[in-house]
Amino acid sequence: MIRLKNKEDILKLQEGGAILARIMRKLHQAAKPGVSAAFLDKLAYQLITEAGGRPSFLNYRPDFASQTFPNSLCVSLNETIVHGIPRKDLILKKGDLVSLDIGMEYQGVFTDHAISFGLNPISLAEQKLIRTTRQALMAAIKIARPNHTLGDIGYAIENEAFKNGFKVIKDLTGHGVGYAVHEEPAVFNYGVPGEGLKLEPGLVIAIEPMITFSTSSVKENSDGSFATLDGKKAAHFEHTIAILKNKTIILTK
Repeated sequence: MIRLKNKEDILKLQEGGAILARIMRKLHQAAKPGVSAAFLDKLAYQLITEAGGRPSFLNYRPDFASQTFPNSLCVSLNETIVHGIPRKDLILKKGDLVSLDIGMEYQGVFTDHAISFGLNPISLAEQKLIRTTRQALMAAIKIARPNHTLGDIGYAIENEAFKNGFKVIKDLTGHGVGYAVHEEPAVFNYGVPGEGLKLEPGLVIAIEPMITFSTSSVKENSDGSFATLDGKKAAHFEHTIAILKNKTIILTK
């Protein structure tokens, strides 16, 4: 069941989302060669709790996952798309493509946010992959208005990927969010314009394009993370947004 959010909910989400965005910026600054993923996870937990929030990923298991996620922050490197475990022995190094994904419960509501970036030097193709994934997210947000559809959102993402020579991951999706970490509806990274659920005021969703060089399929690793089927690198960006009558708000900004 899709649960629309009221004005009070959205104000709380906007406050929590702004805090989460600030936390992400600090994590990005801390993510340098030689730093362990476990250090970033510990920092994420500290920053969230100091802000009065709760790490919503910690000990959470979504319906589609085979196991509980044991940390506050997903740190996914290179061919790992999402749900990367921030282990002590996972050390960031030059040339890595890093994706950070974080969720927080604040005042009883949930927001979700992800970014990707390279630890230079990275190739021009990898820079383009990251840039295209960010552009795909913004193209999807631009179309996310009342009377448009989830198919419009998916098409905007896939079209941005396709015209730049990349592919979208089709086995993983965005989702509704707000009252829980994951809610209905699923927000696919591909679609047909005009098809699917019609967007309406009060809908809060996490849009999260995952884009790769040459595959749309994934494999699940033994630790529960998901990687590209062909072993090539992937990028991932995510914003939580609220669709209102006359505008759409990026909550994690």
